[in-house]
Amino acid sequence: MPSDRRLSLDELKALVRTVPDFPATGIMFRDITTLIAHGPGLGATIDHLADLVPAGTSAIAGIEARGFIFGTALATKLGLGFIPVRKAGKLPVETIGQDYALEYGEARIEIDPSLLQDGERVLLVDDLIATGGTAIAAAQLLRRAGAVCETALFVIDLPELGGAKILGDAGVESRSLIAFSGH
Repeated sequence: MPSDRRLSLDELKALVRTVPDFPATGIMFRDITTLIAHGPGLGATIDHLADLVPAGTSAIAGIEARGFIFGTALATKLGLGFIPVRKAGKLPVETIGQDYALEYGEARIEIDPSLLQDGERVLLVDDLIATGGTAIAAAQLLRRAGAVCETALFVIDLPELGGAKILGDAGVESRSLIAFSGH
C-alpha cells in the first residue's frame, strides 16, 4: 500500500546509484535509473520538481532521453504540453537544430518549431546538469523557435563541473533537487 508521505530530497539522493570508474577511470557516474525504477521515489521527484516550476510556464521541453521521462511526467502533472528536444534525425517533420560540442566531437539536437508559439514560456527539463553544453544548446534552440526559456530544472547537479553557472551566464536559471560532489 503506497504511503502518502513524500520522500525527502535526502531520501531521493540515496536512491541514485553511484557507479565508480564509468565511463572512464576516476569518474563517479550518477545512475538515475535506480531512482526512476522506485515508484515512490519517481513520484516524489516529480512532486519536488513541480514545486520549482516558475509561474507562467506554458510548456515543458525535455532533452532526450531521460529529460523525456521527467519532463513528460511533470507536464502531465501540471496539465501542460510537452516539447521533445531530440537527437538529430529523429523527428519526421521539418526541424531546426543546434550543434554543440562534446568532449570528443560534436552533437546536434533538433525540435519541431511548429509546436511553439512566439513568446511562449517554456521550461527546460533534464535529469542532470554537468558541463551545461546540452542544456545551453537546448535553450538556444527553443529561443530560436520563438520561445522564452529562462529556467531549467534538473534532478541532479554536479556543481564542480560548472554547468549551472555556465547556463546562468547564458541567461537561464538552473534549479536542481540534489547535488553530488565530484565528477
